Amino acid sequence: MRKEMHQIDNKSSFDASPVALLYDRYAYIILRIVSRFAQSQEDAHDLVLDVFIAAMEKPVWLNWPEAEQLAWLRRIAHNKGVDHYRHRVNHPAQSIDDEQFTPFLYEDDGRMPEHVVLRNEEHALLRENISKLSELQQEIVRLRFGHGLRSKEIAQRLNKSDNLVRVLLSRALNYLRGMYQQQEGEQR
Repeated sequence: MRKEMHQIDNKSSFDASPVALLYDRYAYIILRIVSRFAQSQEDAHDLVLDVFIAAMEKPVWLNWPEAEQLAWLRRIAHNKGVDHYRHRVNHPAQSIDDEQFTPFLYEDDGRMPEHVVLRNEEHALLRENISKLSELQQEIVRLRFGHGLRSKEIAQRLNKSDNLVRVLLSRALNYLRGMYQQQEGEQR
């Protein structure tokens, strides 16, 4: 721990700002204080930084004697350590791999990556199969399923009879159904 602080001290010693000097003087002491509250060295170093950030944000200590500066930093370190400990106790970290959280990762199974890929493949296959229909059948399928129009509305839009639209839609769907069955048979 002392070696780590020495490395950090060497990095900050080129800066002659009051906070850097304060850090050089007391960082090791503050690290020992906050280490009692931290679970890891990384957490302890983060707490040390929090203490000196607080000192930088509130420079009331600038004209104080060294003993008062150290006492003030110790108080901040203690308070930051207690806050860290309380937060850790009240909000324990849980692994995202826990079985209780897995169902909530993707509230909608359709957003899971493998489902998105499968859906994209299905859409590509559908587009390919629809492209094999006549232009009129493609338009009827698009208006029926893409826009939700009824056969009567499609007939009016295309200036065709209602019966013709129904027959063409039925034939298009039967053709698509047959294509899917054929492709399914080829996959087996």
